Amino acid sequence: MLLLRPSCENCATDLPPASTAARICSYECTFCADCSDGLLGGICPNCGGNLVPRPIRPAGSLSVHPPSEERVHKPVDLEAHRQRLADSPQQLRRRGDPRRAD
Repeated sequence: MLLLRPSCENCATDLPPASTAARICSYECTFCADCSDGLLGGICPNCGGNLVPRPIRPAGSLSVHPPSEERVHKPVDLEAHRQRLADSPQQLRRRGDPRRAD
């Protein structure tokens, strides 16, 4: 069951369960679309995986499976993240780099 964390880890923007602006990685790190698609380049700064739109849980299911109330606020070290982006498998593939991971 997805946790549906209530806010962006980087900027603390609220992300209610029905938000179409929420992005998650496979570990459920949660970011808003502005941070994910802009500052982070679609790559999770915690694990290096890609960030994708978070599914929306139907409103009728929220009473049975409520969203998390845990707020995680860890502003990203953007310089370290830029370096990680430059060496990410996704970027290496785009550049045709022989170090790429297929």
